Amino acid sequence: MIRSALAIGLALSLIATSAPAQTRPMTVREFLATANRLPQNATAMLRPEGRRLVDEVSRAVHAVRDEQTAAVAAGRRPAYCIPARGTGITPEGLLARFKALPARRQDISVTQAIREWMVERHPCPA
Repeated sequence: MIRSALAIGLALSLIATSAPAQTRPMTVREFLATANRLPQNATAMLRPEGRRLVDEVSRAVHAVRDEQTAAVAAGRRPAYCIPARGTGITPEGLLARFKALPARRQDISVTQAIREWMVERHPCPA
């Protein structure tokens, strides 16, 4: 009985603390503001805001990979050639990259920032 009550309580707390679905792309400025509020340790991933940041980056990476796949399928040369083994993005590298953007450019979407980074990081061979 106590176990089932705990399980129900845990499920309800997870539902209550889940971040609402985002309707517009997050900007780099918003991403950094949220990241700055999180602790810089493993517990950040346990917070809804931390999960939201991971989800945002995941959506952005999937979007740029899909663009690459679509370009190849259409017979066009893609803007970047992300290897199958991955993008090589680390949390530290991502934050450093986003913080290095000039303030006037931090209003671009996370997806656009990832796209521009992949153009530099994974150029297609000539």
